[in-house]
Amino acid sequence: MRALPVGLDALLIELDSAGETAALHAELLRMREAGQLPRVREIVPAARTVLLDGLDDPRALARQLAGRRVPALPDSAGEIITIPVRYEGEDLPAVAALWQVGEDEVARIHSAAQYRVAFSGFAPGFGYLTGLDQRYHVPRRAAPRTSVPAGAIALAGAYTGIYPRSSPGGWQLIGRTDAVLWDPAREPAALFAPGTRVRFVSVEQR
Repeated sequence: MRALPVGLDALLIELDSAGETAALHAELLRMREAGQLPRVREIVPAARTVLLDGLDDPRALARQLAGRRVPALPDSAGEIITIPVRYEGEDLPAVAALWQVGEDEVARIHSAAQYRVAFSGFAPGFGYLTGLDQRYHVPRRAAPRTSVPAGAIALAGAYTGIYPRSSPGGWQLIGRTDAVLWDPAREPAALFAPGTRVRFVSVEQR
């Protein structure tokens, strides 16, 4: 764990793995709730970093965290959200070929995993979900689409994601959902927050 001051009031913590990042993010939230952190405006996880913004003394917090052992994040930690899926994406045949399985098996494998929102980005409401076994990681499409519909469920590298609105995209589309990922009239507007657990359920399984 490496702590780097950013500007005058922020601290960037670098880690070696997505699992360590998720565990540290959860521990920092717990510490803030328990009053064990100094004033901090935001705690923002990414793939291998956590940013703490709005600190009075970033270097003091870096010393506080130095050598701290972060407990592993239990699989059961965090709220769980169930997402109904129709596994009928345009790239389902291509993903089945990469996995060397039938298209029905893609649905079974994908929905059997337990996912966690590692971080958010790309577009409001878009969560990068980890949890799919490494052997099922797939590359991005060689040619991105100019338009991917809202609700499209897609794979790229280690991540699963759901497009919250129509936008260009290069991920492999395997399904779609009617779940609303981003609604400014809702509180909170984003359905997914870092740390949230996600379960995909094929509509045929309901």
